[in-house]
Amino acid sequence: MAQIIHPQAEIGLVRLKVQNLERSITFYEEVIGLKLLGQEGNVAELAADGRHALVVLEANADYRISESRSSGLYHFAILLPDRVSLGLALRNLAKHNISVGQGDHLVSEALYLNDPDNNGIEIYADRPRETWQRSANGEYVMTTDPVDIEGLLHISEQAQWQGLPAETVIGHVHFHVGNLQQAKRFYCDVLGFEITAHYGSAALFISAGGYHHHIGLNTWAGVGAPPAAADATGLAYYTVTLPDQQALAEVEARISESGIAYEREDDDAINVSDPFGIQTRLIVKGY
Repeated sequence: MAQIIHPQAEIGLVRLKVQNLERSITFYEEVIGLKLLGQEGNVAELAADGRHALVVLEANADYRISESRSSGLYHFAILLPDRVSLGLALRNLAKHNISVGQGDHLVSEALYLNDPDNNGIEIYADRPRETWQRSANGEYVMTTDPVDIEGLLHISEQAQWQGLPAETVIGHVHFHVGNLQQAKRFYCDVLGFEITAHYGSAALFISAGGYHHHIGLNTWAGVGAPPAAADATGLAYYTVTLPDQQALAEVEARISESGIAYEREDDDAINVSDPFGIQTRLIVKGY
């Protein structure tokens, strides 16, 4: 049985719980730059390319803002195709007077903000993969340095903002968890992601196919942080896309062998939750 997830595994979409659908649609269209793909009842889908949903919004006025000391979503990360696009995104955030955090992680440059329901968002662009450095123990060298804001503004000053480019994808997701070793057992030993970096003793980064990270895990909300409440805003689930049914079957075999409960929807989709209530939906690409 294969022990490592298929190298072509990627993050597909995130489904978020929000309080007010119209407010969130406006935010994700005007501030973030996605486009409304469709809306039905209390659910809306947004895309960058007009075809494939990247963010799904599920609204309920009774949801309460998620507690910051719980496990669950830290942020989801929107990956832009180039640095010019990141500069344009920065300009648009400034236009809307959005408070933005930032970090140069060597492998990437990133901007950080929250949506109206306090869901964390990262907007970032990767540096060329050939420039990523590894330490003596084989892990990627990542840090948090100041972003060259002036450089981003300069490189994008002749370009025109038209929303997020069609090539935009969800690059990674990052979670608060209650126990890093339990998280490692689930995401690495069972799902099959590989460790790419540690950040101190309280954060772990993992990926498929040598990417710097598809999933970040941290205990910054506190060791033992409880699962997010079911009636709180935050992450409903995220998807991991796999290239074919064989790749999905290999993950299913590891889940089954571990004794973790899961739900198989059909030949192309599996739902499984980690020890902290974070739901992963594994699907075959194109599902």
